[in-house]
Amino acid sequence: MVDEQRIKNEEKFDGVWVLRTNTDLTAAEVARQYKQLWMVEDVFRSMKTVFETRPIYHKMDDTIRGHVFCSFLALMLLKELEARLEVRDIRYEWNDIKRDLCALQEIELELEDKTWFLRTDLRKTCVGVFRAVGVAVPPSIRS
Repeated sequence: MVDEQRIKNEEKFDGVWVLRTNTDLTAAEVARQYKQLWMVEDVFRSMKTVFETRPIYHKMDDTIRGHVFCSFLALMLLKELEARLEVRDIRYEWNDIKRDLCALQEIELELEDKTWFLRTDLRKTCVGVFRAVGVAVPPSIRS
């Protein structure tokens, strides 16, 4: 049975973001920290997709700490990349960076007793990301 009165009473919270904490942080700081937590989770989820890792269910304190450490490291790497891009006045969406870097591949080809490496074309964000982190763009063809 639907409690119409309860729905009516809770309408005042529609569209309101409610966070509860036991810290001394300001409301703005709590919101910022919460958003960063969401970013950590999103980055970690993205990395697990890129690395094609299976779901992991933790049972031991050490594995939980390892997961938290990897999540934190992923966020730090993302923040560092964003900072380096910002210095160059480059703004890319994280999903675009992921898509473009995931599409970047190299294949090995043997032709007449010689080995060649062929790189796929660079997509939109690749050149800016490579330059921002100080990595040379790989050549299209190399032997």
